[in-house]
Amino acid sequence: MNGQAERPEEEIDAPPVADEASEAEIDAGEQVEDAEAEAEAEVSELEQAQAKANENWDRYLRTAAELENVRKRAARDVENAHRFALERFSKQLLAVRDSLEMGLAAADNASVESLLQGSEATLKILGTTMQQFGIEEVDPAGEPFDPEFHEAISMQPSDDVEPGSVVTVVQKGYSLNGRLLRPAMVIVASD
Repeated sequence: MNGQAERPEEEIDAPPVADEASEAEIDAGEQVEDAEAEAEAEVSELEQAQAKANENWDRYLRTAAELENVRKRAARDVENAHRFALERFSKQLLAVRDSLEMGLAAADNASVESLLQGSEATLKILGTTMQQFGIEEVDPAGEPFDPEFHEAISMQPSDDVEPGSVVTVVQKGYSLNGRLLRPAMVIVASD
């Protein structure tokens, strides 16, 4: 040997310990950074989802409040419709009442003809009022008997109309916009 000390091979091949520790620290640091980035991303997604949930809840509350307002408004409108539905009709009927009262007031000094004319005028006012509001007479004289619109009170033989037809109208019926208010009371021809 030439005077140099030989180094054991183990020492030459072995990597330095300080280098291994620093690589592990770097790997651990990167993993921590990756985990922090993932956590931040998850927090961001959670915050976005929470904001969307809050927005949807707000929308729901506004819609529910609007629906409740619509319900209240509709109930108020129905109540007012019931309360004031007959207002126009009532105002028109006042003209009929006024006419009747004037006829009664004038009855002391009036002739039979003027009372008859006054009654006819009052009946005409009433007929016009009823027509304006969709009230129509059901006067089935000579027509076939219809139990939907007529009420038979008796039967009698008749040569003037076919059997099963109305001979006499005892009391007229009335309908309101096609819906029967009162059936006509009639006498029907028998066989």
